[in-house]
Amino acid sequence: MFLPKALAPMDKSVISAARVLVAGDAMLDRYWFGDAERISPEAPVPVVRVTRTEERLGGAANVARNIAGIGAQSTLLSVVGNDEPGRRIEALLKLASITPKLEFDNSLATTVKLRVVARQQQMVRCDFESMPAEESLLRHLDNFKALLNKTNALVLSDYGKGGLSHISQMIEAARAKRIPILIDPKGDDYSRYAGATVITPNRAELRQVVGPWHSESELTEKAQNLREALNLDYLLLTRSEEGMTLFKRDGQTSVAAQAREVFDVSGAGDTVIGILSAMLATGMPIEDAVRIANRAGGIVVGKLGTAAVSYEELFG
Repeated sequence: MFLPKALAPMDKSVISAARVLVAGDAMLDRYWFGDAERISPEAPVPVVRVTRTEERLGGAANVARNIAGIGAQSTLLSVVGNDEPGRRIEALLKLASITPKLEFDNSLATTVKLRVVARQQQMVRCDFESMPAEESLLRHLDNFKALLNKTNALVLSDYGKGGLSHISQMIEAARAKRIPILIDPKGDDYSRYAGATVITPNRAELRQVVGPWHSESELTEKAQNLREALNLDYLLLTRSEEGMTLFKRDGQTSVAAQAREVFDVSGAGDTVIGILSAMLATGMPIEDAVRIANRAGGIVVGKLGTAAVSYEELFG
């Protein structure tokens, strides 16, 4: 394993010319901040006196936010509900300089994750979600094919909410145009990701698919077998305090973790795949792109909640 080198500044004009399309499950992350100083008389739970609220882009929208945050061109294609959270996502995307390509589904409740935080500790999370209608997904697919003509890299952000029901057709269409395809996978069946350029599971996600490993050699065998079975060019395993390992046809490359302080890991995977896609969209070799994405992940885990990195943080 080699230690990551300090990053040299990258020309902003190169990044600003990079065009990344993110397709997948967008959601709204809501935070209620307050103080918990007493226990409820109704049940043995703390009472949080809410003093501040905040809304952030989550899921695929957070991936798009990270891409735009360093100055690349970011477009989000997603199905959301025709409701207040869906419109709020649209507004937040525009504020973050992300081009929104949203399909508003009247039958869908936009996914919302509500977190109650007291004294920098998450007390509870409440999820509100449903599945999109098939007709919305078909329109979504037509829009996707049109947008491919204007992109240098594609991220398929799968949170298992139904927005990527036609993912195999999306991969096929992007491969035909020789566009790098990056996938943040979910679930225990990765066959739907066959033909992608790279998938980016964390340790728990990979273990769910290939089973446990007891040594580095066993991990390498399992990861490479999965990569070959799915016809992937690469498999990037994010390993928290152990950094990242890129499995490829001619071996593997590892980079050490760079986080100085881990405060919150939520959304770190969004940052990694977002920055990785932006770098690949510039034409950068994947080994160099992984090193930059690793640094970005180390920065974002030092922030509370779903967050993004800036050009200055990454290259300053």
